[in-house]
Amino acid sequence: MSVVLEARDITKVYGHVHALAGADFEVKTGVVTALIGDNGAGKSTLVKILSGTETPTSGEILVDGQPVTIDGPLVARRYGIETVYQDLALAPHLNPVQNMYLGREVMRSGLTGRLGFMNNAAMRTGSRKAFDELGATVRNFSGSVGAMSGGQKQAVAVARAAAWAKRVILLDEPTAALGVVQTKSVLELIRRVRDRGLGVVFISHSMPQVMEVADEIQVMRLGRRVATYKAKETTMEELVGAMTGAVTQDNGTRETQS
Repeated sequence: MSVVLEARDITKVYGHVHALAGADFEVKTGVVTALIGDNGAGKSTLVKILSGTETPTSGEILVDGQPVTIDGPLVARRYGIETVYQDLALAPHLNPVQNMYLGREVMRSGLTGRLGFMNNAAMRTGSRKAFDELGATVRNFSGSVGAMSGGQKQAVAVARAAAWAKRVILLDEPTAALGVVQTKSVLELIRRVRDRGLGVVFISHSMPQVMEVADEIQVMRLGRRVATYKAKETTMEELVGAMTGAVTQDNGTRETQS
């Protein structure tokens, strides 16, 4: 498992507020990395920087070990990084196929394509393949996404990201508004994405979900990463301790503060 995306000593300053204060972060291929921390720890800011919607004040981002500049979402996509936000960023009036290919439409060949006609059959076939490969239960390909359940909307968003990502998928609170059954389906989608060899970043406030789906857990506090754990080798109590500062970790050793 190689490191596919890395952030080194990232800072982000908004006026007098230091949202990130020297944050480090790594994403490995075929690994679900949970990014956790209390409100204000800097998780969402870091994801925005990695996805290109924010630029860091200082620090370095590396893709496959090479320094890169990600100064926009389209640049992130060119590096194979896709993001699923909590608000989905789907077009509610469009159907799943149109959402899947939004901004990436397949045009017909020849003159009709040059005149702006799309190859709807090819896009429908591609969408079905993407949904089937991940086991996403999208029942209606012609109805608008806005009429779907929360779980189906999230399935469309995750499947779209998985279809286009070449390296990493960033998931910012993907289960926040879902019920138990819908959450279970999305977590299964995340495992399938990981099993395809992509690096997956999972941000969540739900410790049970983190423990269930993550392979590795990185903890942020006060704008910095303060601990990294293997999910199978830690406990919920230890994670909460790292988030609150009650437990510190230094090069793999753990100390409890008095």
